[in-house]
Amino acid sequence: MITKKNDIQTSIIKTIVLTSFIWLIVGAGFYHTLFNIRTKVSITDECQFRINNLEMQLVQNQEMYSKLFKLLPKESVEENESFTKEYKILPKLDIQPKSLEELLIKGPELEKQKADNDNSEWMVEEFSNEATNPPDWHGENGKGVNIPDNLKESSKERFKENEFDIVASDLIALNRSIPDIRSDSCKKRAYPIDLPNTSVVIVYHNEGNSTLLRGLTSICNKSPKRYLKEIILVDDASVDREYLHEPLDEFVKTLPVPVKIIRNQVRMGLMRSRLRGANAASGDTITFLDAHIECTNGWLPPLLFEIKKNRKAVVNPIIDVISYQNFGYASGSEKTYGGFDAKFVFHWVPVPKREDLRRSNDESLPLRTPTMAGGLFVIERNFFYELGAYDEGMDIWGAENIELSLRIWMCGGTLLILPCSHVGHVFRKKTPYKFPGGTNKVIFRNTRRVIEVWTDEYSKYFYNVMPDLLTVEAGNITNRVELRKKLQCKSFRWYLDNIYPETHLPLYYYHLGSIKNEEYNFCLDVLKRKSGEDCGASSCHGKGGNQMIEYSIKKNLIGMGLCLESTVKGGTVKLSTCRESEALQVWDYDEHRQYLKNRGSGLCLGISELRNSVIMTMNCDPDSKSQKWIFSDPMFFSQSDESETSV
Repeated sequence: MITKKNDIQTSIIKTIVLTSFIWLIVGAGFYHTLFNIRTKVSITDECQFRINNLEMQLVQNQEMYSKLFKLLPKESVEENESFTKEYKILPKLDIQPKSLEELLIKGPELEKQKADNDNSEWMVEEFSNEATNPPDWHGENGKGVNIPDNLKESSKERFKENEFDIVASDLIALNRSIPDIRSDSCKKRAYPIDLPNTSVVIVYHNEGNSTLLRGLTSICNKSPKRYLKEIILVDDASVDREYLHEPLDEFVKTLPVPVKIIRNQVRMGLMRSRLRGANAASGDTITFLDAHIECTNGWLPPLLFEIKKNRKAVVNPIIDVISYQNFGYASGSEKTYGGFDAKFVFHWVPVPKREDLRRSNDESLPLRTPTMAGGLFVIERNFFYELGAYDEGMDIWGAENIELSLRIWMCGGTLLILPCSHVGHVFRKKTPYKFPGGTNKVIFRNTRRVIEVWTDEYSKYFYNVMPDLLTVEAGNITNRVELRKKLQCKSFRWYLDNIYPETHLPLYYYHLGSIKNEEYNFCLDVLKRKSGEDCGASSCHGKGGNQMIEYSIKKNLIGMGLCLESTVKGGTVKLSTCRESEALQVWDYDEHRQYLKNRGSGLCLGISELRNSVIMTMNCDPDSKSQKWIFSDPMFFSQSDESETSV
């Protein structure tokens, strides 16, 4: 009886919905006909009154249709894709972002002074910053090198060896002086004497001679020797570089720190080579460094101090910039930390105000960073292995820094950047060596492994943004999935809500999918364009990618991390970096007229009738079909982080 009663109720509801929908279509057609002949026929006041009443009835019918639709059995909705494929009334947004107070987490990294009950010995490390070389030597005090005329041709020819000017590097002394750019607060800070020691691991492949030797020299000269357990060099199958063999063996014998050299017989890539170095390490902590770096005064104690306070802290120095062109030394920014975009590409992004508030505006205190660049960091050795070390299924390098960053935060660790620690790094514009199988194949494989293991339901979003990833196999990820279960890691949604709420990934939104103009069947499309360039439109394909647009809780239209922005006077719509409280990036959707009205300009979003690929703002016209937009191909995620673990 209950089943029969439910069937009758379902039939009644379907009949009501169908009838309502038919009247909606008939009414719309009648109204449309009347409206189109307004300019040709004189309409009496009484007729106009009836038209207005009809319009109100249509709106009411539309609202009733929406309410009745929600009563339909779930199965019948799923059977009819037209119900879920497009909608003109935005879904209700029930979940709100976390409050500022919830994000102001106080951790041990904010402790900088000796506790009253601490009987251990503390001291301020003294470092001499007096130049040991004549000031007119190349590169002294961090200055860039001016290549002599007789070496300019050689400088140009040899640039491709390393994708930096090795001739400029060769002219600089191995023990050159560089400015002490720490703040006064950092220079005066005391640390316990009994900090953990460290094994420094450096991996290189075809590295330049002078850059490698200068890095080793700076490690020894700028670090308290009691904390340097050893230096481990891993040569990842360098070829045709004789200086990386016997001459290097002889050089390291002169250093005041024990040095081990491991040489791979075949190319193993960064992660597997770092694992070889880590497996040979015996220090309390492991310090991973790139091969073209220069350490500065006081770089090491702050890093070790954070691990002494919290063994699950993974710590990074501020990365200063060594010019790849002339090896001039410049301070890195203490006002940026690590983030990533919708394609899992690492970026330096501004430190949010909430992090300044959390640190009580003391910029010398550690930053909680969502991700790390990955080239330079320190981790407690046992915790490194407890956390799963590196993913050995990844090739060469690429995306391993994002993967490890997610794993640290989601599995109980803390990721920090320390403004009191500075290490210089040569940032190259491109890599000087080739990836086996091609760069895309390697990067795609690594990125896909990150997505499959760590991003939960967001994986469908990333594959919509980067469909090419599906052309490459991720390989066997069983052991990494089991690792995540074993560590009882939190969800990717938890990470976004609590650690990276400033992300440009969709978090709190009304719609994520296509935004379509029905008249032309064209969808908003960022067309792989950059900030400052025009947004466009193209024929709707329903496959996401550059047509995937987020209509956010703040009513921004966001594609590939960029906001659609109107000009005050109208014209083409630009893609721009999203900015807080920028009215020209706010779009109010009128559900009845189906247009998107810009809050800053008061103009409406429309397709150019002369050239449909051009998106413009223009005077709002409720009758203009080029200004009518509907939401298509919606993608839904759970907008809550209540479930802390997920696989």
